[in-house]
Amino acid sequence: MSDLAEFQKRIGYQFNNLNLIRQALTHSSYANEKHMKKHSDNERLEFLGDAVLEIVSSEFLYINYPDKPEGELTKLRASIVCEPTLALCTEPLELGKYLYLGKGEDHTGGRKRKSILSDALEAVIGAIYLDGGFTNAKEFVLRFIMTDIENKQLFYDSKTILQEVVQGKHESLSYELVNESGPDHDKNFTVDVHIDGKKISSGTGHTKKAAEQQAAYQALLVLKDKE
Repeated sequence: MSDLAEFQKRIGYQFNNLNLIRQALTHSSYANEKHMKKHSDNERLEFLGDAVLEIVSSEFLYINYPDKPEGELTKLRASIVCEPTLALCTEPLELGKYLYLGKGEDHTGGRKRKSILSDALEAVIGAIYLDGGFTNAKEFVLRFIMTDIENKQLFYDSKTILQEVVQGKHESLSYELVNESGPDHDKNFTVDVHIDGKKISSGTGHTKKAAEQQAAYQALLVLKDKE
């Protein structure tokens, strides 16, 4: 089975125009390396997919959260359509595995880079929209993105939420950078979270901020379990 056929099976949508899904999975580094014609990468599809995602997520939140005011809906939508959360949504699809990347981008961890994954996911939405219309694109968004909303909100704003949880109940909350590895273009940071001087969790990321966010998210899950 070809990679494209396998990916279509994963997403539960068969393309009439295979060029669209191939383009959605083509990163600019690959297009440049292969001297493909202008606009052969997924950037224009990403632009379209982003708009489709915005309307589908807005409608979903409007219907499912009738008591939330506009400001809260906006914040909730931002937590779902942001780069780290969209990258998280690509994990069950193993999207990184199917990307067409330039050799340099591939060797420096591009298949796991959140910006590349989230852009490609939006491009896939755009491709489905062009190939099968709004209904199919909406179905994809609802199935793979608009799920487990509370958990995604937790993931998006972990540091703030952890700060609120800890306040009043505990003495102190601190983040400690315990490891930094890899070359400059592909750094990996590991951060520990300490509450009242005791290590609660760890997190890793390509930036210190991302590692802290991941560690805070893990700490929230630990505290939730204890409750």
